[in-house]
Amino acid sequence: MRLALAQLNPTVGDLQGNADRILSACRDAARQGASLVLTPELSLWGYPPRDLLLRPSLLEAQQRALDRLAAAMPADLTALVGVVEGVGDGRQPALFNAIAAVRADGWRMQSRKRLLPSYDVFDEQRYFRSGGEAGLLRHETAGRAVHLGLTLCEDLWVDEALQEQRLHGADPVAELAGRRPDLLVNLSASPYGRGKSAIRRRLAGAAARRLGCPVVYVNQVGGNDELVFDGGSFVVGADGAVLLQLPHAESCLAVWASDDAQAPAPGAVPAIEPLEEVFRVLVLGVRDYARKCGFRSALLGLSGGIDSALVAVISAAALGPERVRTLLMPSPYSSEGSWKDAEALANRLDLRTDQLPIAPLMEAFDGTLTAIYPGGPAGVAAENLQSRIRGTLLMALANQEGGLLLSTGNKSELAVGYCTLYGDMNGGLAVIGDLYKSTVFALCDWLDSPASRGCRRELGLPDQVAPVGEAIRRKPPSAELRPDQKDSDSLPPYERLDPILRAMIDDHRTPEELIAEGMEPDVCRRVDALMRRAEFKRRQAPPVLKVSRQAFGGGWRMPIAAGG
Repeated sequence: MRLALAQLNPTVGDLQGNADRILSACRDAARQGASLVLTPELSLWGYPPRDLLLRPSLLEAQQRALDRLAAAMPADLTALVGVVEGVGDGRQPALFNAIAAVRADGWRMQSRKRLLPSYDVFDEQRYFRSGGEAGLLRHETAGRAVHLGLTLCEDLWVDEALQEQRLHGADPVAELAGRRPDLLVNLSASPYGRGKSAIRRRLAGAAARRLGCPVVYVNQVGGNDELVFDGGSFVVGADGAVLLQLPHAESCLAVWASDDAQAPAPGAVPAIEPLEEVFRVLVLGVRDYARKCGFRSALLGLSGGIDSALVAVISAAALGPERVRTLLMPSPYSSEGSWKDAEALANRLDLRTDQLPIAPLMEAFDGTLTAIYPGGPAGVAAENLQSRIRGTLLMALANQEGGLLLSTGNKSELAVGYCTLYGDMNGGLAVIGDLYKSTVFALCDWLDSPASRGCRRELGLPDQVAPVGEAIRRKPPSAELRPDQKDSDSLPPYERLDPILRAMIDDHRTPEELIAEGMEPDVCRRVDALMRRAEFKRRQAPPVLKVSRQAFGGGWRMPIAAGG
């Protein structure tokens, strides 16, 4: 049997557009001699569709899209398509997360998802019921019948020895063991997470050994809101060895012949360095967020600091330098080195840049406020006013040109509230809001190293000069909102702060637990208090591209008003 893995990049809710993408993949697969095409979970809808699933009109649109897809299908080809299935008994949830088998002579529902994740960014129990039994499809090809075990995403995550936790409920892999499938299929929509691709392969390998057959894993690719799906689809043999590995962070189609199950497939994609993987995922996230939201250009403020430098590099790689505009907004406290570093960065990346000094606006605001405060604003109020002036200018330019304003704050700042509402937090997307400051430094060091040259060349970045620049990478972090200001004036040094934040955010550890393990009591308690106090700011932040296990966004559901 020759089957095709269609690693697709759907747009959420665009059922006809997604059906067209599936049809294009099917025609390509047919030309390559495939008899079966596998697409990701909910490939007709895009994942996650969220409350679009509650619209009856879209369920009707699914029927029409499937009918049109079947009518246009190549002869002798079957496509497994991720869809929803209505229940119709008047009870909630009213849907199944399902797989439809689509052929030229029509389509029919084939299998339903058993395990429904409702943790972190997932909320499937809000919309779906659990399916009743593991699916098995009889597929006729080349004069013989092949029996395919069908699973959807979480249904494969049932090996407690290989994952931190598993959902309570059925074990679809164990259920299929007694039915002796020739091949196990998993249609998935699994967002990127550091180290996650290796876990997926280990889980598939364990399932292959349990069933004694190959496993084909097909994952969605592309950015949808704050989630980025990294693809990385693959095939493992009955012994768990990888036979085919598709690229990460790009749409593609690959045909695999099942009679090659004992020989590694040619052209397998090697694993990439973790920092390169993070960079490529962020580039994909920005590119798709802009494209799917209808933005043709992007805008950001350049300060000469490392955070805005990294966002500039990512946006240039995502959209092309001709579609990225930067704004320099020096104040009386901005050092000459900072604005010169910002200009040099824009020149290296070939970005359009304009300079708007904010001193006259600061004086105007101070003059107005002297009617209430004779001495004018002072302290934090005066510092935040500068940030809000810059944020207002950026938003005005974004509105004028219809561009996407990119926020440049990092996760460490968001965590402790070292950011200004309606100022540097302005924007439509927080590009590096899930990168701790220490990771920002590491990623910029990698970008400026020879190790990144091939990636830079491929993404259209300068490959003969360091894009970020040593001057930016080595300067002490500073908001430059008062004379000689440094981040360390207000926060513990990032090499001490970030380990505490990782423990509190990623692992939900308490200050008491960290103190018992030897961390500094005063620092732990202070960081915890800052995090609690900043919750209201995070609730009003732009969407954060998720690259870690625990990002600020849909998977972070802390109350704003809380004791303890």
